[in-house]
Amino acid sequence: MSRSRFMLGVAALALVAGNADAARVSLRIMETTDIHMNLLDYDYYQDKGTDQFGLARAVTLVKAARAEARNSLFFDNGDLLQGNPMGDLVARVQPLAQGMVHPAYKVMNQLGYDAGNIGNHEFNYGLPFLRQALAGAAFPYVNANVYVDERAGGPEAGKNAFAPYVILEREVADDTGQAHRLKVGVIGFVPPQIMQWDRANLEGRVTTHEIVATARRFVPEIRAKGADLVVAIPHSGFENGETAASTENAVAGLAEVPGIDVILFGHAHAEFPGKQFAGHPKVDIARGTINGIPAVMPGRWGDHLGIVDLMLDDRSGRWQVVDSRASIRPIFDRSAKKPLVEADPMVLAAIGDEHRATLDYIRGKVTETTAPIHSYFAQVADDPSVQVVSLAQIAYVRAAVQGTDYEKYPILSAAAPFKAGGRQGWGYYTDIPLGPVAIKNVADLYIYPNTLKAVLITGAEVREWLEMSAGQFRRIDPQGAAEQPLINDDFRSYNFDVIDGVTYEIDVTEPAKYDPNGKPANPGANRIKNLAFDGRPIDDTAKFIVATNNYRAYGGGNFPGIDAGKVVIDAPEENREALVRYFTANPTFNPAADGNWRIRPVPGISLRFLSGAGATRYLASNPSIRLVRDNGDGSALFELAR
Repeated sequence: MSRSRFMLGVAALALVAGNADAARVSLRIMETTDIHMNLLDYDYYQDKGTDQFGLARAVTLVKAARAEARNSLFFDNGDLLQGNPMGDLVARVQPLAQGMVHPAYKVMNQLGYDAGNIGNHEFNYGLPFLRQALAGAAFPYVNANVYVDERAGGPEAGKNAFAPYVILEREVADDTGQAHRLKVGVIGFVPPQIMQWDRANLEGRVTTHEIVATARRFVPEIRAKGADLVVAIPHSGFENGETAASTENAVAGLAEVPGIDVILFGHAHAEFPGKQFAGHPKVDIARGTINGIPAVMPGRWGDHLGIVDLMLDDRSGRWQVVDSRASIRPIFDRSAKKPLVEADPMVLAAIGDEHRATLDYIRGKVTETTAPIHSYFAQVADDPSVQVVSLAQIAYVRAAVQGTDYEKYPILSAAAPFKAGGRQGWGYYTDIPLGPVAIKNVADLYIYPNTLKAVLITGAEVREWLEMSAGQFRRIDPQGAAEQPLINDDFRSYNFDVIDGVTYEIDVTEPAKYDPNGKPANPGANRIKNLAFDGRPIDDTAKFIVATNNYRAYGGGNFPGIDAGKVVIDAPEENREALVRYFTANPTFNPAADGNWRIRPVPGISLRFLSGAGATRYLASNPSIRLVRDNGDGSALFELAR
């Protein structure tokens, strides 16, 4: 947007104030969120540059947006420190030395952020590392709903673990150029579910409170301390319909809290305002508001910049928002398939050493394959990218139980496709060519720094685990249309656990037994058919050890019957470390899937699904899948053979 266009917009907003005696201040608020260490426009998993994400390109948007505005503030909404191999490098491989500045802050300090919020993935590397990293930020961090656990003892017990809010005092100029002092309260939140997702790092150290209840407590306090404006920064998404008090995605509830003027949200990696939210209650897509509150969510990995333009006036005796517009600016034109901005060279100049160290790290060879490994069909068929994770987890657990009371139990493994397109785009798949496998490929196969766990459960609980996973699929009507979509887009692929060590079929003509939140939807339904162990129907009372990760073992995804009380192997090593060990023990490796599960065909019905167009080169080795058409946008439509 040119400066002239912006000033015309400001003039239009000013008309609303209508009082010539009132001072009018235009204020632009900008947000980044879910950067996940994508500081550069570089894909470490593919080991090549990209023009579709990276904070380095968003920086160009930031500088342009600032130049258009008389007054501006800039915030980050977290999930910053984890997400790619550079994040792992400075946290685990070559740990950040005491007193050194984290590479994220080497960049962000130069950008002049006004404040930051803490996301759920900030806790993945533990509280000591988080506090060490945050110490290098030249701007304040806020979080209001994480508290020091009473069990931790000491003078901080029961208090906020971080500053719950900050009140920024800024000088702003009105439309005549006169200076004014503006007090902006900034409050942050994180999903309370971090206590499940990072239990090993957090239990006994901190605890969490509900987001909306916490906001209702602190917002009046912020106002009482003189804040003219309150900006809420929830690392939380926006769900359609009623949500529970302890919900992960609490933005709808926050928009109902009196005293909040702006909501900068994230976590869901989505884009607001955007057409996908048009059906949500109390949303005005054109203005970018939720319940009348201007709000923005700028995607992920630096692919958008969020902007909220406010017009304030003081005719009532205090500053009030009299009009607003929220919008997002992309770095890449998806329709035209071309970049809209270039990367700002400042970013590479700031972290060139870390970038080169990351490249050295990811290029280290660990094994060699005799076939490609890809995840294009991982949601519809047994898949090598998931299979290899299970093989590594089983090998790790088998060694861990030797000589213990658990050695007598059969070992199974649960693993899910992490890179399966969807909200991350049609290029978001594992695609490792035949030949050498390096650390970058291990990180591509297992993108999260989860730690390996194993649970002891019954055969009946194995069945229910799979019933929950089978929510990945829509119900197919055997008397319905000849072509029907197979994938339920509301179900996250990282919750589509495949369990290796048993065999089974999925009957998609049955309704899903559980909804995507793990609540019973159709209690009498049974999609899992012919579940067998060692060639015989599974014994519901038999016990099995299932290798998994800390997220699932501690209740992540709300799988029925799976919680911390079932954990029998509580390993400190990451699942990726198990993969590295497995690969190095097998210098040559065949990644073929063993076909232990399948979707039952539905006579007369074509079961269709979308995947990345790159999948077409693997059709010859997947005879059960046929190409319907290439959509020309990076995706292609496929069907399962009848």
